[in-house]
Amino acid sequence: MKKELKIFIGIFLVLAIGMHFKEWMTHPLEQFETLFTQGWFGLHPLIITLAVYLLFVLLRWIVRLFRK
Repeated sequence: MKKELKIFIGIFLVLAIGMHFKEWMTHPLEQFETLFTQGWFGLHPLIITLAVYLLFVLLRWIVRLFRK
C-alpha cells in the first residue's frame, strides 16, 4: 500500500510540475493551496493523476500476465 501511494504521489508531482513548472517554482505553496479552494476544477490534477496511475497499473498487470 505504501509503495502504491508513493507511486501515485510521484506521478502527481511529475505531472503537476511538468504542467505548471513556472508557477511551482515561483510560489509552490499558493499552487498547492489552490487545489483545495477551486472546487471541482481544482481537482483536475488529481483526476489526471488517477487516470495516468490507472494506465500505469494496467500496463504492470499486462506485463505480469505475459511473464507467466
